Parts: sequence; structure tokens; C-alpha cells
Amino acid sequence: MTPSAHGAGKGGARADVGHWAGPRRGRLLLFFGFSAIEKTSLKMSKQQPTQFINPETPGYVGFANLPNQVHRKSVKKGFEFTLMVVGESGLGKSTLINSLFLTDLYPERIIPGAAEKIERTVQIEASTVEIEERGVKLRLTVVDTPGYGDAINCRDCFKTIIAYIDEQFERYLHDESGLNRRHIVDNRVHCCFYFISPFGHGLKPLDVAFMKAIHNKVNIVPVIAKADTLTLKERERLKKRILDEIEEHNIKIYHLPDAESDEDEDFKEQTRLLKASIPFSVVGSNQLIEAKGKKVRGRLYPWGVVEVENPEHNDFLKLRTMLITHMQDLQEVTQDLHYENFRSERLKRGGRKVDNEDMNKDQILLEKEAELRRMQEMIARMQAQMQLQLQGGDGDGGAHGHHV
Repeated sequence: MTPSAHGAGKGGARADVGHWAGPRRGRLLLFFGFSAIEKTSLKMSKQQPTQFINPETPGYVGFANLPNQVHRKSVKKGFEFTLMVVGESGLGKSTLINSLFLTDLYPERIIPGAAEKIERTVQIEASTVEIEERGVKLRLTVVDTPGYGDAINCRDCFKTIIAYIDEQFERYLHDESGLNRRHIVDNRVHCCFYFISPFGHGLKPLDVAFMKAIHNKVNIVPVIAKADTLTLKERERLKKRILDEIEEHNIKIYHLPDAESDEDEDFKEQTRLLKASIPFSVVGSNQLIEAKGKKVRGRLYPWGVVEVENPEHNDFLKLRTMLITHMQDLQEVTQDLHYENFRSERLKRGGRKVDNEDMNKDQILLEKEAELRRMQEMIARMQAQMQLQLQGGDGDGGAHGHHV
């Protein structure tokens, strides 16, 4: 083959190959196109981590964002809180609760007359409302106790309240010990506002007896109702008297935790003021009154206006601040202290629930045993006396026979 022919042959061959490779090349690209795309995507995926992981500082891992995850999860789940209000009728409990949460929990409440209150027993009324503020949902349950302290004989008026608190502990323990523990509704009483009358000279015997009966079961926050009936000096005098009586009777009320050393000075000062305000003297009102060119919630009197949310007039704002800023701590104290005490007592009894009937039966048995012991001791004394008399009679008879 001549060089020209060889060259022509090569050229022809190259031309033929080129002619054949044109459509075949397209087919090959079409056939192997996915492989090319996959290889490209693999290269991109290998390069992506260098773009995704962009540490702020060398050695940054990222677990500092864990609180943000907890925050998002908590906001999505929502919060639950149960508040109990206890006090005599007419102290403004319902009005205060409506003022605290800007809602109407008792739209159709019927107030009984004086004749109906004579034979009235304590009732439990639980009202639940869903409150949402800036995307945060709160499931608030307010437990009211109408009839407390209204009867002439108030000896057993708080047994119903104690039974309700224990029942919620019992229900939570049952749900916690069950198979499905994913959606447990927490209806345990986290806080109890106990309303004290401003018309007395401190605590009444009923106040002392009730708070001593529940202070190991729930967080007690004492509240002086209708503080607008007192002057500032009378208010401070009553607060001091109530605190002295609480300490005298060893009543355990809820104490605000001390501010941490790393907290800012404003929060430390706020905590100090809240602690100094216990018991809180409050005024409640749902009416809007115009005062100083603006509408405020308060009470109108001939001598002026008492503003509900004015800290110089009463402790309403401090009470609400305490409740909101320490709501988590109230729940933790309920879980770690009161509920654990209830749970440990139940475990000591082998998980057996003690009803009132069982307690009455045990009390009757103890009384019967004590009475039986007294009867046995009395019979033993009588037998001893008869034995002494018999021995004395035999001695006299023997001496008389010898004399004859």
C-alpha cells in the first residue's frame, strides 16, 4: 500500500469512523447519560459538606443550638398549667382570675343566696381554656372551690379539696405507669392561690387548718383580697401579721427561688421585690375606666380611681409577674417534691390506694383495740382486788377459830 493510499486509507477510515461515531456517540451519550449525571451529582455531594459546614469558630460543634430545638419543640407542643383558687365567697376570686389572664372563665355563673349557703357543701369546678399569645399556647385549668367557708360548721369543708388534689396525683401515677405514656395530660395542681379576708386581724383558725392540711401537697401562695379596702399602713401591718402567724404555725408556703449569680441586675431586683411583697395584696376588676386621658382597668370611687395594673396601688402586677416568670419552677416543685412524696408513700403501701372508708375502718379497729385493752386492765384490777379480799377473809377466819 502506497503512502498516499495508506494515508487515504487512514483518512477514509477516520472519515468512516467519524461518520459512524456521530450518531453512535449521541446514542452512547443518551444511553450513558444517567451515569454522567450520577457522577456529577456524586462530585457535587462530595463538595456540599464543605459548603454546608461553616463553623463560626474553629472547634465549633453545634450543640449550642440545643436550647433552640427545645424551644421550638415546646412552642409546638404547648404548655399546661393548673391553678387552684381557694377562699371564702365574696373575696373576688373569679374577678381576679379573669383579670390575670384577660379572659372570662365563668360566663354563666349563678351566685347562690344566703339561705342556699347554709346547707351548701364544697364543690370542685374545673374550667379549662386555651390561651395563645404570640404563637405560644397555654392550656390553663382553673380549679374553683365554691362553698368553701360558707357553712356554719367548716370542720370538714376542705376534705373535698384534699381529695381532689390526691385524685389528680393518683390519675397521673396511673397514666405514668401505663403502657401508653406518650400523651399524658397533666392535671396536677401546680399552684394554689389562698385568698385571705382583709377584714380580720390576720389568719382565721380555718385558714391555719386548711393551709397546714395542704402545704405538703401543693404550692401555696397567700393573697390578701380586696386590698382597696385598706390603707397603705393597714396593708403593711396585715402583711406582717400574716407572715408572723404563718411562721408561728410552721406553714410551708411557696418561696421564690433566689436569682442566680449570672442573672442580670434587673432580674435580681425584680426577684427581691417579689419576695418582699408576699403575701400579695391585690385588687381585681374587668371594667375599663378612663383615668388621666387613658383607659385602664380599675375601680371608680368618689375620691378617685384604683388602677389594677398600677404597682403603687396594689400587688396585682407583681402577682402576675411571679406567676408567669416562675410557672416552670412551680411545675418542677410539684413534680420533684409534692408528687414524689405522694408516689413514695404509695410505693411504701405497695401501690394500694387508701380510701376514706379504709381509713375509717382502721380508725374504728384502733379504737376497739384500745377499748379492749382498757377492759382487760379493768378486769385484771378487779381480780386482784377480789384476791386480796379473799386472802384477808381467810386470815380473819383462822384467827377467830383459834381464839375460840
